[in-house]
Amino acid sequence: MAAPVFVGRARELAELDAALGRVRDGRPSAVLVGGEAGVGKSRLVGEFGARARAVGAVRVLSGYCLDLSAEGLPFAPFTGVLRELVSDLGADGVAALLPGQARELARLLPELGEPGTQGDPGEARARMFEQVLALLGHLAETAPVVVVIEDAHWSDQSTRDLLSFLIGNQQALGGVLIVVTFRSDELHRGHPVRPVLAELGRLGWVARLDLPRLTRQEGRELATGLLGREPGRELAERVFQRSEGNPLFLEALLRSNESTGSDLPESLRDLVLADVERLPAQAQDVLEALAVAGQWCGHRLLAAVTGIGDDALLGALRLAVSANVLVPEGDGYAFRHALIREAIVGQVLPGAKTRWHVRLAEALAEDPSLVPPGRAVIEQAHHWYSAHDMPRALASAWQAADAAGQSLAHAEKLAMLARILELWPTVPDAAQVISASHVSVLEAAADAATTAGEDERGIGFATAALREIDPAAEPGRAALLLKVRAARRWQLGREEGIEDLREALRLVPTGAPDVARAEALSWLATWVGRTGRPEARALAEEALQVARQVGDKATEAHALTTLAGLNFRERGAVSLELLDQARTLAGQAQAYDVLLRAALNESDLLEGVGEHERAAQVAREGVATAREYGLARGSGTMLADNLAEPLISLGRWDEAADVIEHALELSPPPGTRAALWQLAGEMTLARGDLPGAADAAAACRGALAGFGYRDQNHLPLARLETELHRMQDRPGEALAVAEQALDRFDLQSSPRYAWPLLAASARACAATPGRVAAARDHGLAEQARRLLDRLRGLAEKLKVTGPLEAAHRLTFAAEAARADKAAGAPGPDPLPAWDAAAEAWDRLGQPYPLARALLHAAEAAMDRGDRDGAAERLARAAPLADGLGAVPLRERIGSLASRARLSGPGWPARDRPEGRFGLTAREIEVLRLVATGRSNREIAAELFISAKTASVHVSNILAKLDAASRTEAAAIAHQAGLASGAP
Repeated sequence: MAAPVFVGRARELAELDAALGRVRDGRPSAVLVGGEAGVGKSRLVGEFGARARAVGAVRVLSGYCLDLSAEGLPFAPFTGVLRELVSDLGADGVAALLPGQARELARLLPELGEPGTQGDPGEARARMFEQVLALLGHLAETAPVVVVIEDAHWSDQSTRDLLSFLIGNQQALGGVLIVVTFRSDELHRGHPVRPVLAELGRLGWVARLDLPRLTRQEGRELATGLLGREPGRELAERVFQRSEGNPLFLEALLRSNESTGSDLPESLRDLVLADVERLPAQAQDVLEALAVAGQWCGHRLLAAVTGIGDDALLGALRLAVSANVLVPEGDGYAFRHALIREAIVGQVLPGAKTRWHVRLAEALAEDPSLVPPGRAVIEQAHHWYSAHDMPRALASAWQAADAAGQSLAHAEKLAMLARILELWPTVPDAAQVISASHVSVLEAAADAATTAGEDERGIGFATAALREIDPAAEPGRAALLLKVRAARRWQLGREEGIEDLREALRLVPTGAPDVARAEALSWLATWVGRTGRPEARALAEEALQVARQVGDKATEAHALTTLAGLNFRERGAVSLELLDQARTLAGQAQAYDVLLRAALNESDLLEGVGEHERAAQVAREGVATAREYGLARGSGTMLADNLAEPLISLGRWDEAADVIEHALELSPPPGTRAALWQLAGEMTLARGDLPGAADAAAACRGALAGFGYRDQNHLPLARLETELHRMQDRPGEALAVAEQALDRFDLQSSPRYAWPLLAASARACAATPGRVAAARDHGLAEQARRLLDRLRGLAEKLKVTGPLEAAHRLTFAAEAARADKAAGAPGPDPLPAWDAAAEAWDRLGQPYPLARALLHAAEAAMDRGDRDGAAERLARAAPLADGLGAVPLRERIGSLASRARLSGPGWPARDRPEGRFGLTAREIEVLRLVATGRSNREIAAELFISAKTASVHVSNILAKLDAASRTEAAAIAHQAGLASGAP
């Protein structure tokens, strides 16, 4: 008894209609539909699709993620979308939409021809993603397209990657609405779909739609539609209370009572199975077979597995369809709801379940055409494993790993290889079964882990493989494995990787050019170059020579990038020509990890010389490129860190915070995660949120737990903790952190990160005397004096490369002079030092250190009795601090002005919009949009931030304006002139 009416959901349908309207207007739009099992997500999107087709020429394409235990079917919903399209247009019609460019789509659907030569897996995967994007774009040229991806809670990693890519690039995909459904009640804390939904939810064009249960009135309407009459008050109330408004359960309860007239079932499992248990035994057997096969099963496969004859099978299926348990779908059948299938599987006896798995595997082995192309080997692997037939499970897993690799499904390939290694001890002749050695499987797993970004697992697989290789007999093979392990250790900051590379070079000596030697040389040059060791250049130049001899363009590009970094460390030169060469070679070699490394290095070097705008531009382009190549979590988040840093330098803190938040939601590798938290802590601290800064520092420390030393991680963390303790009025802890950094780390080899730490440490020394006077702990004053002496000794030896390090050196000199004055020790007048530092920061365009230098210069001017000079400097500093939302700095500026009773033209600088009410620059932007009547979601779309972030900004604005509503805030904005310039 299917419901003849569609009840409620008016608001949800209106939101979907509005999303389609945005697409018709040429704007990007996607909707994430969440809700508990049985609440009606599929019914809602089905009703929406039918309405969309009826209202206008809209093409609706649907694909389903499948619950196939741990294996998953790579790209399953997109294969379904393509199959539906091929059914409508034909394979030639689909290929005609992408003339000469559809070869990678054949990896998803063999009907489209032969896939291209794979080459680099990352490049081939990027090409495939781009072709899916282009195909949908071409489809939408004639009419809007709605793509529905159902049951994303079952999605495999590859499906999640492609879905994120498509939605992330919807601005280039006019006319396509993407709708995704998922069970929100299944998304536990560690569920892999959670970070994907969080990432997508940040995009201004993505709406989240959470489907609630039915109201009591809607429940009565559904009951009326089901029964064909008004239900009695008692029955309606009992059914609603038992179902709690869940449409599936409400419908099943009514059917149960209507069919039997008996009391309602006690458990939900009994409720869901009630229709099944009323069917004849043969029909129940067919349902058992279908349930073990999956949510959907083709008619031919079901016939082969049950073996009961076509007439009997059709009769059983007809009864199941009539009982509303199954629905016909394509050339097969699907359960009306996944909960029905789950309940059936749950009651199948273990022996019967094994029997069905064996029959399904045997049927697929005999005739792979019983399932859509590309699925047979993966489904066989699942069924043989579930049937506990280890030799066949081993063989099918090997085939499935190859199929996943061909489909560019790296995570799924790794899962199959891991299963082979798990099964290996249970199969005596395993090597003969798959015609490959155990060490070959380990090597394949190490490579797959590398591609999938699983660093720890990659190290483990490579280590296990090295134990089984005789280096004397196979030196090149061992050397390449050592390089693979070193690369994974590099990602985790583990110094043992250096010894791996040195051992690789010993195995492949000088004299015979070899790819393994070229790679080991280039990686070793990179590693030791970070420590400032002079051997780095010779290693890089030899790597370049060997790579050219053996024609290894990827390693040649890697070596050129390393040389560019060495040129900067040694001479302060940004060798853009070397980086350009590296990018060209990496592109020719289709080595996109090396290509992105060039972008990482270039943005880092540009930031290192204070070219903040150019650094941000290069990093932003790199983030987009990484997303295109399916490398958003690895190289993409590293580039996001490189983007956030210059944005912070430029004072664009809100924008940087959005970049950081977005990157953290992608669960980046530990080193990148630590760097992002450090930057977040730096901004949070400057804005006066000490608990938030402490949380960020703790998160940074946690990410680095068990992580080897890296200057770009550990020195900025030491600086953050030093500043945090100083602002918490804990001078002893501030001095201790600085001392520990000097004791533990080699600051001489890293001036880029050492100079800021020296300046922060000197600032802690300068702050200590005042704290000591209050605490009467004169031991701290002596500790500060000794630390300052150490800092000066280090500063005399520390190299300065470029204007950024020069500005930090000037700041250190000024802070040291301030510390001397605070301690009553003889020393130079701080004012010239602070003016020089302020001038340096002004040239670099960095408002925060400039404002801080101006404040201290004003203090020094007041000490001289120069009130006008102090007022002038404070008048420059105040709007800078206001625009950043740097509350503690702004309060110190105001406090000094008040204490000194300064006045005059330009002070205080409150006539600038950014100086009013303590609003930041981003809050001014948001307020101007509020003043035009924009909603949070519209503000988010306008500023390319998430609706949640827009909501936080609006809440902060209301609090700062002391406004009770958006309307009042808009009125204040107009009265104060803050709404001027609103779009």
